[in-house]
Amino acid sequence: MKTKLLYILMLAFTVQSFGQRKYAADQYFKEYAYTKSADLYKEIFMKGDSSKLVLERLGDSYYYNTQALESELWYSKLINNYGSEVLPEYYFRYAQALKSNGNYEKSDEIMKKFRSLNSDDTRSEDLASTPDYVSAYSDNNEELINIHNVSINTQYSDFGGFIDNEEFYFASSSPKASSRNRLYKWNSQPFLDIYKASIDVQELEDITKESVLELSDKDILNDNINTRYHEANAIFTNDSQTMYFTRDNYDGRRRGKDKNRETHLKLYKSTLKNGKWSNVEELPFNSENYSIGHPALSVDEKTLYFVSDMPGGIGATDIYSVSVDGENYGEPTNLGKGINTEGREMFPFISEDNVFYFSSDGHLGLGALDIFESKIVDNSFSKVKNIEAPFNSKMDDFAFIINKEKNKGFFSSNREGGKGDDDIYSFIISPKPIKPCMQSLNGIVTETITGNILPFATVKLIDTVGKVIATKQSDAQGAYSFTQIPCESAYTVLGEKKNYKSDRNSVNGTKEDGKVLKADLSLEALIIGNEIVINPIFFDFDKFDIRDEAAYELEKIVSVLKNNPDMIIKIESHTDSRATKAYNRRLSTNRAKSTSDYIISRGIASNRIESAIGYGESQLLNDCDDANINKCSEAEHQRNRRSKFIIVSGNTNNVKVNDPNAVPLKKVDPKPGRY
Repeated sequence: MKTKLLYILMLAFTVQSFGQRKYAADQYFKEYAYTKSADLYKEIFMKGDSSKLVLERLGDSYYYNTQALESELWYSKLINNYGSEVLPEYYFRYAQALKSNGNYEKSDEIMKKFRSLNSDDTRSEDLASTPDYVSAYSDNNEELINIHNVSINTQYSDFGGFIDNEEFYFASSSPKASSRNRLYKWNSQPFLDIYKASIDVQELEDITKESVLELSDKDILNDNINTRYHEANAIFTNDSQTMYFTRDNYDGRRRGKDKNRETHLKLYKSTLKNGKWSNVEELPFNSENYSIGHPALSVDEKTLYFVSDMPGGIGATDIYSVSVDGENYGEPTNLGKGINTEGREMFPFISEDNVFYFSSDGHLGLGALDIFESKIVDNSFSKVKNIEAPFNSKMDDFAFIINKEKNKGFFSSNREGGKGDDDIYSFIISPKPIKPCMQSLNGIVTETITGNILPFATVKLIDTVGKVIATKQSDAQGAYSFTQIPCESAYTVLGEKKNYKSDRNSVNGTKEDGKVLKADLSLEALIIGNEIVINPIFFDFDKFDIRDEAAYELEKIVSVLKNNPDMIIKIESHTDSRATKAYNRRLSTNRAKSTSDYIISRGIASNRIESAIGYGESQLLNDCDDANINKCSEAEHQRNRRSKFIIVSGNTNNVKVNDPNAVPLKKVDPKPGRY
């Protein structure tokens, strides 16, 4: 809620008579009843009165109630209809509304027009020096900031705050059960009261399990502090014995007014006696004719800061300081143009390390009110700095307080996603973890024999203990990529695809952050032409038992058959030329049967093996025939002891190549008496 505590300090409107028809709208506008005045002025507009004043009042009624979409609409009509007749200040308000709605480009355009009309106004200077301020104010700090909408927020206005003895003091317009809840005309909500709540750190019960700063046990302060009118912005001295706060000009009996019958804000002080706040008295520099509120104390408590629209200021509301010496106060001093602008400055707060925080719509920011900071050194203020996102948004952000020692605090905002008008947000700041050294791994998967790319292969990243830590699939171009791989680590990359032999590659990371490692994979097709091609199934000399390495190879046959359930094969088995041809024929037949039996034992139906035939030594792969039997090495003889797996039927995506390892078969003619 942008109640009078947020906006009354900047209002100084001259009421004119627009005729009997406008009288009610004018009165509501004068009384800050902007919800009602907006409705009436809109009705007047719809009846045909699109005068400059009606459009100004429509825009202002929404602007002062922080309804940015509506204010943008009416300010746009005002400027489009009346152009050069429009006062520069309306260009500024229009730009602020555009910025609150996220239209930064258009907002900058209008601000440049504002600068051309009012070149001496400091509110446009930062834009000229920082044209890319939206990017500059993005969340690029090196901290993790956990923002949380606290549970005590209501559909009404909840804002402001001060921490004292692990209790949080804030203002709320939520209705009181024991009260008649008179409504404030500005926004049709109850008047504000000061509350306190307990502060504790809680762990969210959702999937994030994050720790958040939470408020609970909301309790209203006693009647000595809260009245039938507004109270807000309570702060405390270090000993917790004195409270400063803002209140409407009200002495408990009547509400004070100026000559125009307007009630302004005043600063009050109360002391703690026997656990109860009492002895409420107003500060001596208050006035009946202008507002003073939003107190803040310096670290040494010798200076009191406040916000006022007193005559002679720089902008709509300025921040002032006054010296404090016991019960004595000095003369208010404007903080000057380093802090104050022609816009609104409000909600000051000084942290333990002497950083001055405040909110402003005059300094360059992301939205309407943004939070800014300035370091206090030897009673001087450093250049104002926007504290950026996530604290600032395109809407109003204000009332920032922080406990630097604990890296915790609160601020208020009417940003999107809240529970009500204004909401209180807590935050916890922690350093971002040091970014670990990370690398990426890329590669291309191809088919071994043809060299063609192999799309949609499964690629696994395996650590040194054999655990698969990531799985990818090669794309249509055969490419795969693993990202965020810790540096200086060793991995195995395994490529797999149905009907192909797997391939693996070893990868060793380096110390270079961001380095791209490379590991290509080559998968050899198991189906070439009309054969399932595996490494040779070798048998021991004069044996037909399946060796361990033979079983390993036969598992590839089993996989192909399972991948292609309609495939039927036949098995051929061959021997070397040692022993007689008849013996070799019987031996190869036994080997073919052993091979078939193994495949069937692995769950393949017997009818999918059309035949298992032994060819003996009739189809040698080299010259190790009877004539050269003693000239060949054991390895050369073993090459002839093999099995073949011929595809008889079944639809497959065969790789159509000539096997480069194939050599013409040496035909051996039978000799007399030999088989």
